[in-house]
Amino acid sequence: MLTIHCPNCGITAEETEFHAHGEAHLKRFGPGSTDDQFESYLFMRKNPKGVHFERWRHQNGCGKWFHIARCTMTLEVFGSYSAQTYTPPQEIIEKIQHRRPDWSAEADAS
Repeated sequence: MLTIHCPNCGITAEETEFHAHGEAHLKRFGPGSTDDQFESYLFMRKNPKGVHFERWRHQNGCGKWFHIARCTMTLEVFGSYSAQTYTPPQEIIEKIQHRRPDWSAEADAS
């Protein structure tokens, strides 16, 4: 079971208090986008074996959205941060690199 920290209200609880909503940091396309761009936004998601950035909601708490960085193999949570950011905070990147020296943010962005 995951133990997750909500950066909005400060509560740390088991994952049953929260709800996962998929990949974080997706580029959303608005009016005027091509069919390929819209299809990519709707259906094409990363499913990595390793570090993954995800959107979560504090379903049974404050109700607010946030992001977490976790490993899909070990279920280790590296940290949580505000959903109003475009990229993960540097301290979370450093924590991931400390625990997974072979991981790089550039490789994950592709």
